[in-house]
Amino acid sequence: MGAKAVGIGRPYAYGAALAGTDGIVHVLRSMLAEADLIMAIDGYPTRSDLTRAALRPVRQ
Repeated sequence: MGAKAVGIGRPYAYGAALAGTDGIVHVLRSMLAEADLIMAIDGYPTRSDLTRAALRPVRQ
């Protein structure tokens, strides 16, 4: 269920171009913070709260 892979090539590259390693670290931390915020807003404060029962099946 869900994505098989997630690409973060462009933000990663932009971070590297602007600030080197520190830029990459900032991009990755920002993405993790965004994911944490979205999960909390949706009522799943931790990854363990996000179970298969909480997911909707994809209709094809």
